Order: sequence, then structure tokens, then C-alpha cells
Amino acid sequence: MYKYFLAALCLLLAFPVTVQAQPVSAVKKDRKFYEQKGDVIWEVQTDKKWIAFTFDDGPDPKQTGAILDVLEQYHAKGTFFVIGKQAAQHPQMLNRIAFEGHEVANHTFNHIFFRLPSSPERVRTEIERTEAEIIKATGKGSALFRPPGGIYDETIIREARRLGLYPIMWSWHQDTRDWSRPGIKKIVNKVLDNAHNGDIVLFHDFVQGSSQTVEALKQILPELQRRGYEIVTVSELIQSSSRQLHKSSIPSKHKS
Repeated sequence: MYKYFLAALCLLLAFPVTVQAQPVSAVKKDRKFYEQKGDVIWEVQTDKKWIAFTFDDGPDPKQTGAILDVLEQYHAKGTFFVIGKQAAQHPQMLNRIAFEGHEVANHTFNHIFFRLPSSPERVRTEIERTEAEIIKATGKGSALFRPPGGIYDETIIREARRLGLYPIMWSWHQDTRDWSRPGIKKIVNKVLDNAHNGDIVLFHDFVQGSSQTVEALKQILPELQRRGYEIVTVSELIQSSSRQLHKSSIPSKHKS
């Protein structure tokens, strides 16, 4: 009997029984996570027939100016996510954007695609240098920030919020890809076929080569207005949100 007990003990020592702890599920930090926290906005829940048009990569004296002319013609407002080095070269365009009641927002200084995990110092420098140019041209800072390419991580979001800026993306169904010059009709159809309350539409006010955005806007704006939509700034859109989380997360006006 003793030898059987000794054999069993040897087996237990050779193959110890381990008690595994229940795995703890890590929080998945995807779009849903950040939207629920109210840290990033892709689109807004609102009962109003409001849509925000956003324009990246300017300012450009020719293309931005032409877009401003069309917006004025249709009494529409836009949000311009400006690149700092472009702003430094064309401060008069930033001044015009602000003077005509549009929104100036931050799109980094060099339009770099942040390598993830991102460097806090690099993120801060890119944002702060652009803010300095915005303040120099308009007299006040911006409230919103959009990382180039929509690339983000916890560091980018945290640093933007620490600097008082709210990260804004765009509705995935409203990426016009106008930068690739897909044809005026494709840009028009992309917006009109997918229009919903609270959309944030992605355009560009600087496109290499001949931009198709201005001609597309000339068709998009009157049709949306015929359907009862109003084109507003992103901050105005957020203030109309049916989610208190979003409304309390953004200042009602730009910082002084």
C-alpha cells in the first residue's frame, strides 16, 4: 500500500496541479470605448437637421478662398482644421475664416502621421506650435483637434485634452476622399446619399493638383438645404447633441 502512495506522490511532484486565476478581460480601447467616454467624436446624436462640413490641410490662398466664397453664397458654416506651417505662411486666410464666422481648428504643425505608441512630447509640440499660429492670426485659440489620418491612441487623446482641445474625427460614411480627386459626381453622391442628422463630413481645402471640392460643394449645398439641412460648425453641432456627455465636454465658444 505504501509503495502505491509513494508512486502517487511522485507523480504529483512531477506534474504539479496549478489553479489558474480567471482571466481579466482588458478594456478594448476602440471607437466605442472613446465614444462612450465622450473623449472623441466621430458624429453627433442630434434631433436637429444639422450637418458639419470640415476641411483639412489648409489654409491655401486659392482653394480655401474659393471654398469660403461658396459657403458664403449658401450661408453655410465650416470648420477648418489647419496645418500650422500652412497657417504661418497664410495667416490672412485664418483671419478671413474666423471673421466670416467659421471655425478654426488644430491639425498639427507638420501634418505628420503619428507613429504609435506616440510620443507625448511630439504630440504636444505639434499641437502647441499650431495653436500659437492660430492665436497669432485670429487672436484666440481653437477648441478642436484632429490628428492627421485619424490616427490616434491614448497619448494623443490625453495630450489634446490636457491642452484644452477636443479630438474630432469624421463620420465613416462621410469620408469624401476628395484628396484623391475621384470625380465631382462621386464626391457629391457620397455626401448626398449618406446624409444624416449629426454627420461630420470630411473635405479638404488643400488638394494637390486641381481640386474638385469647390464644384462638388456647389451641388451639395443647395440640395442639402432643399432637404432642410443646415450646415453648421462642429462646435455648434456638438452643442445640439442629445447626449449631455458631449455637450458638457466642449466649450460653447473658443478659448480667448
